[in-house]
Amino acid sequence: MTVADAASGGPADRSAPRPVLEHTDLHHGKIWDLVSETVDLGESQVVREFVDHPGAVAVIALDEDDRVLLLRQYRHPVRAELWEPPAGLRDVDGEPPHVTAARELAEEADLRAGTWHLLAEFANSPGGSNERILVYLARDLSEVPEAERFAREDEEAGMVPLWLPLDDAVTAVLEGRLHSPSAAVGVLAAAASRDRGWSTLRPV
Repeated sequence: MTVADAASGGPADRSAPRPVLEHTDLHHGKIWDLVSETVDLGESQVVREFVDHPGAVAVIALDEDDRVLLLRQYRHPVRAELWEPPAGLRDVDGEPPHVTAARELAEEADLRAGTWHLLAEFANSPGGSNERILVYLARDLSEVPEAERFAREDEEAGMVPLWLPLDDAVTAVLEGRLHSPSAAVGVLAAAASRDRGWSTLRPV
């Protein structure tokens, strides 16, 4: 640990953009694009190709019995059905991320939450994508009235819900039975925050 890190309480990632000398759109996709950029690192210039992603949110919904909601969803790139928290893309211009999280919780799980906090955030694959995922903790849950529920389609139509005790979810992550990054980060962050009396939670 450096002197600066020790003085500030520990290491922290920081924004440090480098000059982009050239930007090329290689492929425009349905959800995200593939781009190439020539970056000036000072002593050298490098070309990096990466996925230009709008970002996403995930919701750790925790009920009064300390159970977390996971949804089984088919993910074609990995050819697997994964257990994940409710989640979605930040694909509505101008929509605050906590509003996106509330919308996804309602659309995917027919739930509303009376209490929201920012639980964690991470870069999903920083070597190949600029995707940033914000993980929210949702509590004081209630059901969306049936007449107001969202009609799910495609992969979302077959999602299966599971309420799992948070400690069991932690065990599933540590034993390698849960592979979704938002599930792993969210479950472990929720358990760690709970063990600290929720003192690490941040306002939305």
